[in-house]
Amino acid sequence: MRATLRELCDLTGGNAAGADATDKTFTGLASLADAGPFDVAFYNNDRYADDLAVTAAGALLVQPGFEGGLVPDECALVTVEDASQAFSQIAAAYFARSIPEPGIHPTAFVAEDVELDREKVTVGPNAVIESGAVIGDGTRIDGGAFVGRGARVGKDCTLYANATVHDGCLLGDRVILHSGVVVGSDGYGFDSSSGEHVKIEQLGIVQIDDDVEIGSNTSIDRARFGKTHIGEGTKIDNLVQIAHNVVIGKRCLIVAQAGIAGSTHIEDGVVVAAQVGVAGHLRIGSGVILAAQSGVAKSITEPGTYMGFLAVPGAEKLKQMANVRNLPKLIERVKALEAKVKEMES
Repeated sequence: MRATLRELCDLTGGNAAGADATDKTFTGLASLADAGPFDVAFYNNDRYADDLAVTAAGALLVQPGFEGGLVPDECALVTVEDASQAFSQIAAAYFARSIPEPGIHPTAFVAEDVELDREKVTVGPNAVIESGAVIGDGTRIDGGAFVGRGARVGKDCTLYANATVHDGCLLGDRVILHSGVVVGSDGYGFDSSSGEHVKIEQLGIVQIDDDVEIGSNTSIDRARFGKTHIGEGTKIDNLVQIAHNVVIGKRCLIVAQAGIAGSTHIEDGVVVAAQVGVAGHLRIGSGVILAAQSGVAKSITEPGTYMGFLAVPGAEKLKQMANVRNLPKLIERVKALEAKVKEMES
């Protein structure tokens, strides 16, 4: 990165003030605590006021209404609509990850009938693309990744090293699978009526729509029949389990170590926080937020924040927690009343 303050203002739509650094060249991005005189940092949260007071950043992205009393005199201020977003804009412009040149590595295996344009697709070392697969232009398949028979991967997708897309599964455009993701593993289905656990064949697929990103070591099981479906723009964190025939709507957020059991339907815009467990065959309505470590055993249709096991509306749960904290005092009061009653009886 080599950019003047003027160039950064042009990029972010910001206005500069403070130190006379208009023509100074900045070479890096950093946090408030780590930034040096040639770095750009951002501030949008009062929790970092202590770091703000001692920052050595040469330029600071701030939001309208910011009062610069804590900022060292040497630091130029750039006022933008959203400081975090502007910081990301700069990062994307100057620190974008390098994209390998299109082509197929000599150690990769690509079946003869795979549909792809070798001049517009990148396939890394030891990657495997099996018969009947279709790969869209601009897609990158890194080393050790696997695309199964008849799978379809859209345009401008990224499959990082050792990501797996099993037979028949469908990926839209601009889908990102991080390392270790498995799309289309068998659903967890067994018939135990005979006393043995007999595997039930999982005949469906997984469909992942446009602009979905899936974190490393997440598993999305294929449907028993039909499809497991992840809606457009949904973002899934690392280490998430999504079972067979689950439907997740558009623009949902599913955070680390969450688990969603089979045939549950999660509507648009739902947030499932870390370590949440959702039982099977439920419906979670649009606008629901499931707080971390919640356990959901029945459908939730009203928008709002829910927490606890079993999950209840957040305000109700906070009351329950407050009551639990007051139990020791309540016990002491009951003991005192019992002692008074005994004294009166005697």
